[in-house]
Amino acid sequence: MTTSHMNGHITEDSDIEVKNVHLASPEEPQKHREMGVDCPGDLGSRMMPMRRSAQLERIRQQQEDIRRRREEEGKKQELDLTASMRLKKLAQIPPKTGIDNPIFDTEEGIVLESPHYTVKTLEVEELLTSIKHIQHILVDPQSQEDISLILQLVQNTDFQNAFKIHNAVTVHMNKASPPYPLISNAQELAQEVQSVLKPSHHKDGQELNALLNAPHVQALLLAHDKVAEQEMQPDLVTDEKIYENVGVYGGETVKIVRIEKARDIPLADMHGTLTFVLIPSQQSKPPPAKETVIHVKAHFDYDPSDDPYVPCRELGLSFQKGDILHVISQEDPNWWQAYRDGDEDNQPLAGLIPGKSFQQQREAMKQTIEEDKEPEKSGKLWCAKKNKKKRKKVLYNANKNDDYDNEEILTYEEMSLYHQPANRKRPIVLIGPQNCGQNELRQRLMNNEVDRFASAVPHTTRSRRETEAAGRDYHFISRQAFESDIAAGKFIEYGEFEKNLYGTSIDSVRQVINSGKICLLNLHTQSLKTLRNSDLKPYIIFVAPPSQERLRALLAKEGKNPKPEELREIIEKTREMEQNNGHYFDTAIVNSDLDKAYQELLRLINKLDTEPQWVPSTWLR
Repeated sequence: MTTSHMNGHITEDSDIEVKNVHLASPEEPQKHREMGVDCPGDLGSRMMPMRRSAQLERIRQQQEDIRRRREEEGKKQELDLTASMRLKKLAQIPPKTGIDNPIFDTEEGIVLESPHYTVKTLEVEELLTSIKHIQHILVDPQSQEDISLILQLVQNTDFQNAFKIHNAVTVHMNKASPPYPLISNAQELAQEVQSVLKPSHHKDGQELNALLNAPHVQALLLAHDKVAEQEMQPDLVTDEKIYENVGVYGGETVKIVRIEKARDIPLADMHGTLTFVLIPSQQSKPPPAKETVIHVKAHFDYDPSDDPYVPCRELGLSFQKGDILHVISQEDPNWWQAYRDGDEDNQPLAGLIPGKSFQQQREAMKQTIEEDKEPEKSGKLWCAKKNKKKRKKVLYNANKNDDYDNEEILTYEEMSLYHQPANRKRPIVLIGPQNCGQNELRQRLMNNEVDRFASAVPHTTRSRRETEAAGRDYHFISRQAFESDIAAGKFIEYGEFEKNLYGTSIDSVRQVINSGKICLLNLHTQSLKTLRNSDLKPYIIFVAPPSQERLRALLAKEGKNPKPEELREIIEKTREMEQNNGHYFDTAIVNSDLDKAYQELLRLINKLDTEPQWVPSTWLR
């Protein structure tokens, strides 16, 4: 190797010692040195001889150390930068974790909603294989005993079901969720970038500025910010919000319940997102007791389309006063499930009807509101009734509480089917306003079928006349005995006329029934309550008038010429009787023609012998 000295340059020709190295003297100006390799600064200051190969090896070692230090510093800076960016990203993400936005650990750190992340789950068979493998390796008695216990646990059915549920829930909770917005001010950041790029003359900067200024990009950023504001807005939780996901895993129905709980809701010291996994109990429940179907008679009209409180108007069941309803469920006290009698085949689903207590509460509130609006209405009507012209015929009183109890709110009455025995006919009661034909219908039945129908012999305190027979025309008793029977509740109705007492007793009706005949009664509405509370099981028929014009024509045939106000009074009395006593009526006949009304009355009476009828359940207890 030869070394030549040319203007401070050293060239390497062969492997020889460097002997003549020209060094600049202090008086000479320092010249720039260029060397073939990066030599240390003190190379030229050393005068000791050195082999060229050792010198180059030392130089290469120093370069390698420098490179290694630079790589380590670069990696450290990169790790610091990565950690800083990760922490910044974590700080920007709200604590929205759980089933929908999982954050989980991996071997390399925290992974945030990675769409490529796959949760590895261990199957029961793999677990059993691993345990059996360990059993062959660990042969000491203690290990064998422990592994046997573990095998018994793993082979248990409950454990395997729980293990499968754990795997399914783990996979479900670690599913990737939709991306969550990091910022909500993308427009503002774009404007800052534009202000920075505006004075730039660089081509790329101008292109980016034009792109950010494009209308469609600005619209995109605006939409992004609007959506991000809604997504990043904190939930105002005043009540518990429950989100449910139901799935079937391993033959078991599992319910995952996620609750967003505010701090002001008492539930121990927990708050934020609470997640519960509900697993069906393995304990078998006893079958629910079969609910008894009850049959009720409706005492009011109901239309679900006019009811703002019905849970579902499409499922509501409309009915009218007097309809029989088959109630199949009273589980909800406010809304029963029922069918109308006779509609079971045409009505595939049970309908909703108001429960008894719920309807009573609504009617009580309604009456209170109406009374507050018209406080003097009932008083005026009562005064008007008292001022009417006194009729010649006495009005019978059943008891001291002779008026309809307006405080009683009628909703439903439980009913049962009853078939009258052949030797014990139900008494027939005809009810209706005056001049509506009930007396004529009763008399026609008595005259046409003497052996079948009879009337109850009344009681009186007046003296017997020569043409009268005791027990046939009247039961003649003293006033003291009559008043004693009133106190004992033996009379269905009674009254006083020309200082003499008259009345129809329960015993006199029972005598007709025991004779095998049908007892026909014309009673005042005030007597119906007492009659129904007896053991006579009456069949009550309401005889209603036709329209006002038709009623005028019928009365004209009988030689009567009623005034318009008298006709209006009959119609008004009909409405009052239906409203106050309609719940006692078994059926009704409109007397638009006396012959047709008679045939209809006869048909209804004959029907009692061939078909069972709905009667109050209290009659059969």
